[in-house]
Amino acid sequence: MHSFPSLAPVSFAVGSIQRCDRWSIHHRLQELNITCACPADGTLRVEVNHVLDLVLTRSAVRQFTTSRQDNIDWLDRCWYTQVLSTTNH
Repeated sequence: MHSFPSLAPVSFAVGSIQRCDRWSIHHRLQELNITCACPADGTLRVEVNHVLDLVLTRSAVRQFTTSRQDNIDWLDRCWYTQVLSTTNH
């Protein structure tokens, strides 16, 4: 199993998200056991403790804030991107 680097707890607000999307993202982050809240000021507040939490948060936000075509294009780029190894074999 992989060990992901821990971070000092980092809290941040994600703004400019439509209300229905904000609640959907909030629900998804809760499913992923990432601490989050939707306060009355209209933001989504997230606390991450691991790098993986940050990556998952970005992914959840992106899922709801980008168009379907943008997501398809991004996945296509990922699929065809070659990962170069810097280790010597």
